[in-house]
Amino acid sequence: MEALGVPWFVAVRELGPPLFLLAAGGALLLWRRPARRGAAWAALAVNLVAAALPYLWLGLQLLTGQAERTVYGLLLTLVQPAVVALAWALLLFALVAPARGGRLPQGPDAPARESAHENIG
Repeated sequence: MEALGVPWFVAVRELGPPLFLLAAGGALLLWRRPARRGAAWAALAVNLVAAALPYLWLGLQLLTGQAERTVYGLLLTLVQPAVVALAWALLLFALVAPARGGRLPQGPDAPARESAHENIG
């Protein structure tokens, strides 16, 4: 991180909470499976990418030799909060939206399924 001009403690301070959220959220997703499990995992991953975006951006600027152009920093200042908002909206969608295909919840509190009678013969 020092090659990018960022001290390690700053990177740990900014990347630590999204990494913890990924670990704790992943454990919760494995324990209590929501209807849209894939969207919830995607939301946790997008949140981690949003936290890492400034470091990826700095690395890309150094590799391309565009590190002195401030307009790119302004663009990142606008993009990163949008990516974080997208991650939280995706997580909200994953946990609130009903399942596709009408999957019924399972467990002791789940409503009993009605059996479909077919006329065979």
